[in-house]
Amino acid sequence: MPTAVLGESNVNAKGPIIALIGEYDALPGLSQKSGKISHQPIQQFGNGHGCGHNLLGAASLLAASSIKEWIRKNNVNATIRYYGCPAEEGGAAKTYMSRDGLFDDVDTAICWHPATYNGVNLPDSLANLRIDYTFNGKAAHAATSPHLGRSALDAVELMNVGVNYLREHIPEKAKIHYAYLNSGGTAANVVQHIATIRQLIRASNLLDLKNIEKRIDKISKGAALMTGTKVKKNVFSGVSNLLGNKILEEVMQNEFDKLGPVKFDGQDIEFAKKIRKTFTEEEIKSSFKRVGLEVPDDMILCDFISPLNCKSDGGIGSTDVGDVSWATPTVQARIATCAVGTTFHTWQTVAQGKMPAAHKGMVHAAKIMASTAIHLLKNPEKINQAKELHKLKLKQNPYRCPIPKEKKPPIIKIN
Repeated sequence: MPTAVLGESNVNAKGPIIALIGEYDALPGLSQKSGKISHQPIQQFGNGHGCGHNLLGAASLLAASSIKEWIRKNNVNATIRYYGCPAEEGGAAKTYMSRDGLFDDVDTAICWHPATYNGVNLPDSLANLRIDYTFNGKAAHAATSPHLGRSALDAVELMNVGVNYLREHIPEKAKIHYAYLNSGGTAANVVQHIATIRQLIRASNLLDLKNIEKRIDKISKGAALMTGTKVKKNVFSGVSNLLGNKILEEVMQNEFDKLGPVKFDGQDIEFAKKIRKTFTEEEIKSSFKRVGLEVPDDMILCDFISPLNCKSDGGIGSTDVGDVSWATPTVQARIATCAVGTTFHTWQTVAQGKMPAAHKGMVHAAKIMASTAIHLLKNPEKINQAKELHKLKLKQNPYRCPIPKEKKPPIIKIN
């Protein structure tokens, strides 16, 4: 995995291993000039940090460096690692890394994510699979000899019809999305002999995910039978749901409460007011949905820390940190880096990603992660308790990686 990095400080290597998880991938089509309150791409259809991973990777490295200095100064036995993980947005790098044992010797992993609020991340996420189904048929002249052709595009269309009917019969939290990767070309007068569709399946746990996968596999085979084509399945990527650890979450919440929320200034608020005008009322009201809280009418930038016992009211996504959490006890923070109402995976997130408010949130996140790690190193019994709880959960529900053993990371080489 050529875009992954790992840095380690083990001057006093006899103690526990603490991992800081960093991400740094961007999203296609979200290029945007910093500090602008209208959509102004730097490069048309270029990439942009629509999920704040530029901040995520930097803060985790800052935290790791700070912990390293504290360990040296206090002569503590411990190893600090920084895992730089690419392609969280669909590539599932950490799933491959977890599957292949890169976190097996880690005692605790710590991470964070930019957000519109401050709080310990609720261990509530959706497992997912991205599967490419490629149908192969037979080309023919669409006017003179269509009866001789076998349309792969028809197969993809019929598969989608079948999947749409399946949506009524899956668990409530489950979701299915799709994208056409290859529709067979642009010539309408040719019976398309090859077509590929990507099905993205989400579910609250790995068992539901696998059951839905089996049903979609049957639908693909049915579509192939109806059209006289052949179908080939390729698991592109997959992630597990997050496995929570109450011991670590309580430690991080305590450190959060001591440090307080991110402290924004007047200039931060003024810019946030301007970009807030580009949001809908629905977007603003749903900004704290992930922690089940109402948004005060006059709140421009979050000035509080959500309590640990909050319950999500929706807005749950997926992350390959989920697979790290099955490999080792894991905890994450959510830190305010942008205006209340900001919807991630949008140009507005990119526009705010280099602003002073984002930088304040980034540094705050590093402090939260570093102080959490230092508390654990000062109180090693907490690490042991977290590991015991983790073992108990795995005993009740063993880890089954959603990506097959033989599957290699989808690396694209660009000259």
